[in-house]
Amino acid sequence: MASRSLGGLSGSRGSSGVCKKSLSARNAAVERRNLITVCRFSVKTLIDRSCFETIDDSSPEFNNFAAILEQILSHRLKGQVTWFGYESPRSFWDYIRVACRKVSQNCICSIENMENVSSSRAKGRAWIRVALMEKHLSEYISTALRDFKTTRRFYEDGAIVLGEEANMLAGMLLGLNAIDFSFCLKGQGLDGNFPAVIDYTPYLKFTQSSDSISSDEEELRTLGSSGSSGSSTPEKVGPPFIMDENSWFNKCKRVRHKYQLTLEQKGYLEELLQLRENELSKSVSQNKLLLQRIEDSELAHKLEKEQLEYIIVELQDQLKSYHSLDQLSAEVSLSQTSLDPGQSQEGEGKQDPLNFISEGKEDTPSLLGLCGSLTSVASYKSLTSLKSNDYLASPTTEMTSPGLTPS
Repeated sequence: MASRSLGGLSGSRGSSGVCKKSLSARNAAVERRNLITVCRFSVKTLIDRSCFETIDDSSPEFNNFAAILEQILSHRLKGQVTWFGYESPRSFWDYIRVACRKVSQNCICSIENMENVSSSRAKGRAWIRVALMEKHLSEYISTALRDFKTTRRFYEDGAIVLGEEANMLAGMLLGLNAIDFSFCLKGQGLDGNFPAVIDYTPYLKFTQSSDSISSDEEELRTLGSSGSSGSSTPEKVGPPFIMDENSWFNKCKRVRHKYQLTLEQKGYLEELLQLRENELSKSVSQNKLLLQRIEDSELAHKLEKEQLEYIIVELQDQLKSYHSLDQLSAEVSLSQTSLDPGQSQEGEGKQDPLNFISEGKEDTPSLLGLCGSLTSVASYKSLTSLKSNDYLASPTTEMTSPGLTPS
């Protein structure tokens, strides 16, 4: 009996352990699914709100989104173990600071150097705002999730960033790049002393069926008749699901505001289109004028080129005629020299008068030999006197002089 009772106790303990494990797994899955679903809703509300107004720190939609993202990045985050073995809590900024350094032109260093931001949680909140203004939040998250070793080192099993939901998160955040955010990094939203709280009421929606509505009406009537006298019984109780006048008025006001914005955008686009059409017509007319000027200049250049080519041809013809005249004059001079040899001899005589002089100088000593045949001594003296005076006579005068005639 004792053994049976012990066996029953051990079996109950084993089954309770299995139930606890399954319950914890179910709770973790539900928590992940809830956070991802609420994050999707918050992104949609942010995109819708950006159509009407600028998103800043005062926007409740943004505050809710920042709280949701902070809880997603802090889901099952490991603590930091100290030297004494104690585990101190961490912030998601410690993970982002290490995993997002590979992003080109990141803002990690600028956030680390902020003077008014001291705590790790405040730096993480400042990073969310700066990343949204830079339109790089999805890029930061994708880069951090690709670094699986770092993510595994900072998070426990069952974390959102380690599951399949992480890819969905990066895809959802990509739609926020179309919004222009404007934040003040010195506001109360950066206070890291208090954790972020998610407001689920904007995303809760419950619709009742017709059967449930009728049953609720009957219950309200019965409760009202039993709790008060017959005279004070309400005649008619309206259904609780009907929207009041204020909600309808606010909804109509939003639609009207959206319609006015659409009209203003339409008028702005029409004016812009008209301006662009005017600029286009001016540019077309200027283009036509430029084309006409180009055609005129090309025609003028063509005419000028033809004139220059004609002038070049004329100059070449003149040069050819000059060459032919020079050749003709040379031929004429050659023909004249061949027809008149006397002139050539005279020219030679004129050109070489020194030859005769040199010959006269050489012949004067030879004349002394002829002195013996002379008959008169006076002639001999005249010859010596001529020699002493170095008077050189031309051959014609020597031949005609009477003193040189032989006996």
